[in-house]
Amino acid sequence: MAYSSSARDFVGLSDLHPNLARPNVIGVVIGKTDVRGFPDRKNIGSERYTFSFTIRDSPAYFINVSAWGKEEYIRSLSESFRVGDCVTIENPLVQSKETEREEKFNPVTPSSYKLLLSENHSVVKTFSCYEMDTRLLSLLHQPVKDPQDYYSLGDIIANGQSLDGRIINVLAAVMSVGEPKYFMTSDKRKGQRCEVKLYDETEMSFPIVCWDNESIQLAQSWIPRETVIFASDVRINFDKFRNCMTATVISKTIITTNPETAEANVLFSFIKDSAFSGALHDRMDEQSKDSINLETIVDVYTVEQLKEKALQSDGKLEPVYGIIYGYISTLDIDDNASKVIRNRCSICRFIVSEVSNTCTFCSDVSSDSKSTFTSFDIFVDVTDHTGTLFSCYLSDCIAEETLGCTVHEFLALAEDKKTALKWQLLLERSKIYFKVTMAPSWRTGMKVNVLSCKLADPREASQSLLGKETGNKRWHH
Repeated sequence: MAYSSSARDFVGLSDLHPNLARPNVIGVVIGKTDVRGFPDRKNIGSERYTFSFTIRDSPAYFINVSAWGKEEYIRSLSESFRVGDCVTIENPLVQSKETEREEKFNPVTPSSYKLLLSENHSVVKTFSCYEMDTRLLSLLHQPVKDPQDYYSLGDIIANGQSLDGRIINVLAAVMSVGEPKYFMTSDKRKGQRCEVKLYDETEMSFPIVCWDNESIQLAQSWIPRETVIFASDVRINFDKFRNCMTATVISKTIITTNPETAEANVLFSFIKDSAFSGALHDRMDEQSKDSINLETIVDVYTVEQLKEKALQSDGKLEPVYGIIYGYISTLDIDDNASKVIRNRCSICRFIVSEVSNTCTFCSDVSSDSKSTFTSFDIFVDVTDHTGTLFSCYLSDCIAEETLGCTVHEFLALAEDKKTALKWQLLLERSKIYFKVTMAPSWRTGMKVNVLSCKLADPREASQSLLGKETGNKRWHH
């Protein structure tokens, strides 16, 4: 495909060959690595710098581009564009690629060539989105691999350690995006790390880790529970420390945000349906909160017994109300307020987009009649001596009661006060009332709503524990 812009003709990437004199190419950047420095063999004691990126100009064709040079030139060039930008490259050097060696560390491309940039001869310019050809923009939403060639998160977990070290493709939705963590490596280089939690119909929480600045910046643009990604060539590993499978973004990886494929559309529908049904459940929970008399909930469970009950229910578990004497083992309220506080629609209670501030589910209701309210939206882990329930839902006024403050009071707290508040609750023996419903899409196969969480009376908790250890499956007050 050839493009023409202001009298300058661009050669299609599929038409490139080493004998082409002074070609000009155009494409959208679909992948990019961080700048790295290497000892310069020709000038002992000095370093050469490099980074690479991948551009695409048609559904079928994309090519890798490498830039080498002095630190100032390379860093300046790298900072001039990001993934998603459109670039023109004047006079790159077209070289044949050593496929096996290069595709070990770079994205696999259909081209037999690669492009090299030199400070003295090549020029890279970026286009604004207004100048971009819409055909180029659409390429950002087309995966570089067969859209049917991917593992579901459930498949990865089912295959377990047999996938350790494998390079695969993943299609999943974004559950949450962590804050970037910065550190210094042993050789005094700056490092960074960001963890994103993914989910799909088969698994509710699966970590993918970004170690480079480019993928971290891309991840920060994703909207939790609204964004779907197709990640080609991510590395799967078994994390011994956490005893779980994880994915890692590597230099070969190309991530397509919100892919326009049939498989992604199914996942988008799942996100919308599960979010809407979750919103309706929460709304019903809220409306019926006053009618749920906690004093009528007397059945005491251990975490292990609840999991057994869900396992034996064959997916047909009626809502279960009960009590666990345990403690909150994860409570991330001092990390980033935007992760635990949401704007919700007053009508359907669905999370409202912070950008548009409009509800996507009440589109038939005129906007002037709608309003939003701010509420807690917290996922906590609940642990007792038999195990852990992950991603239990603590929201709205129940979260306010548990934390002992309103959303607005919480927002006014300094960071150290939020941390102090967290440690008042974390790892303290508590009496936790809950409601459990079957939810195949959730990590544990069931959705746990916390109805109340207060510090437990030590005598009552120890009596409960004693009752459990005598072998009773259910213990009543």
